Amino acid sequence: MPKALVLGGATGLLGKSLMATLASAGWESQSLGRENGRLPDLDFLRSELEAANADVIFNTIAWTQVDAAEDNPEEALEVNRTFADGLARIIAAMDKGHLVHYSTDFVFSGQHAEPWRETDTPCPASVYGKTKLEGEKAVLGLLPQRSCVVRTAWLFGPGRKNFVRTILDICKKQDTVQVVTDQIGSPTYAPDLALWSIPLAEKRATGIWHAVNSGHASWCELASEAALLANVPARIVPIRSEQWPQKATRPVNSVLDNTKLSEFIGKKPRCWPQALRDYIFGCYLPKEIAS
Repeated sequence: MPKALVLGGATGLLGKSLMATLASAGWESQSLGRENGRLPDLDFLRSELEAANADVIFNTIAWTQVDAAEDNPEEALEVNRTFADGLARIIAAMDKGHLVHYSTDFVFSGQHAEPWRETDTPCPASVYGKTKLEGEKAVLGLLPQRSCVVRTAWLFGPGRKNFVRTILDICKKQDTVQVVTDQIGSPTYAPDLALWSIPLAEKRATGIWHAVNSGHASWCELASEAALLANVPARIVPIRSEQWPQKATRPVNSVLDNTKLSEFIGKKPRCWPQALRDYIFGCYLPKEIAS
């Protein structure tokens, strides 16, 4: 039975899905997070990694507050780059352990008409994107043969706050909801991402991978589809980015090309509306009814 250690597995949106998926796939897994101790303390982290003796370490820990990163660049760098660097150094010094490190579509500028491929040159426009890119470089530089970087985007799913849940909660309180329509990306279901992560881990994949559901949408299209499925009465109103000013610059087009992943797992990831339907009817609405 292979052993996995999921950093952020107890509380994270992706981490929780990974723990559930690993268990279903027959892996022995445990989580490690801030609730267990001070992860930036490398001595503590080293002792925990050695005790876990995992075949694969999944790192889902990240500073994901995009706008807050603009005001707190050092703190964002500490989590997204320095921690990733320390983690990779510890694993490199161990006899075993393959690292699956998760990154983001925000490493790209967004100034590109086509979906972004793994071979495209990153050019982040935000502090968040820059720190995540630095984390990628640290991991791949220190563990080129024992790690892979998995970029994903617009994550939604059970167990934690996410864009879809936030929009639907707002729709229950307001008659109209304004949502940006001129930014497009790749909505991705956390349980699907966890499922794709298993073969990457089993086959000890290396390099960079784009792991997203197929198709693309604007934030407004994603919100509208969610509202329709959940049958909420609020009207979704499209607005442009300049009508919703934010501190961090968002990519205009951050759609990720998942062709490489499709060939690796032997099938194209399902389209995001199908995944959204599973989330709405399998997770969001049952929880609302229960509450």
